[in-house]
Amino acid sequence: MTFDKHITAIPVLQEIIDGISFKLITSTIDSSKTAAQVSVENNIPLSSTYKKIKKLQDIGMLSIERIELDGNGKKVAYYRSRIKSMELNLSRDQILLQFEKNDVKISAIVNSSRLPTS
Repeated sequence: MTFDKHITAIPVLQEIIDGISFKLITSTIDSSKTAAQVSVENNIPLSSTYKKIKKLQDIGMLSIERIELDGNGKKVAYYRSRIKSMELNLSRDQILLQFEKNDVKISAIVNSSRLPTS
């Protein structure tokens, strides 16, 4: 994924370097996590976590890897960073952001309490 127009690159860069967004992205690079897990792990209020997750999904930096049903039948989304790394190249007339794509699986609904046991 590459952004080479400053009109596109600057808003994406601003969102990524925001402290909360940075924590959300980096904490979900290696494994998917729920909003609650990310909130606790990074000491971020849950409401702020959900707001940033929405923004990061809108710009394509975060996606839902899977959805599971908890013990009460409530859907719980697991979020994962879509980027593994980022490179910034700045010149007089251009900003170039290049992202290494993170392997993200397609989301699915899984109810662990109903899976067959062997």
